[in-house]
Amino acid sequence: MLELRDVSLAIGKQVLVKQFSLTIAAGEIVTLMGPSGSGKSSILAMIAGDLASAFKASGAVLLNGKSLDGVSPQNRRLGRLFQDDLLFPHMTVGENLLFAVPALPLGERFAMMETALERAELQGFASRPPHSLSGGQRQRVALMRSLLARPAGILLDEPFSKLDVELRQQMRDYVFSHIRARGIPAILVTHDRADAPDGGRVLKISVGGEVQDV
Repeated sequence: MLELRDVSLAIGKQVLVKQFSLTIAAGEIVTLMGPSGSGKSSILAMIAGDLASAFKASGAVLLNGKSLDGVSPQNRRLGRLFQDDLLFPHMTVGENLLFAVPALPLGERFAMMETALERAELQGFASRPPHSLSGGQRQRVALMRSLLARPAGILLDEPFSKLDVELRQQMRDYVFSHIRARGIPAILVTHDRADAPDGGRVLKISVGGEVQDV
């Protein structure tokens, strides 16, 4: 479970996001919308622990009942997906996946990597460079890399925005099904209401900074 308690966000004297609270259950995907510059991605950065110093945030973030206050970004156990896949270009697909695998015996690590490729329907792609893959294939690798790190929560920052309409729908279904199957709480930031999971909660940040259900 991922919880935001009395969270607010400001830059200088300007309040971007007024105080709000949110609880996301295991396997639930909550969508956060709002105009450009409203603070959507900054809320994700606050949760992840790498909010730019120009912003002032207040409130608490808890993951499975434990406060993340003072926890470094790399130790927060939060996976992230962006509109750019951010795969390492100097690594093969397999090496990108192995980068996220915990420190385990080599055979176990390679088995986890091969299983991830199978689930991404990319068997035999381990030695391929990322630039040789399509946009959808790279996003699948990026998702599997996030999941291999065994995150306790996932932050989705417009991961479908650069995909064409048909591929966008496929990737939405693919990402959401894997998140739900693993019972991971997730927040999706998007400009497009069509990206929101069917029947899922949708919140919107207004121009005045209020966060409301829509």
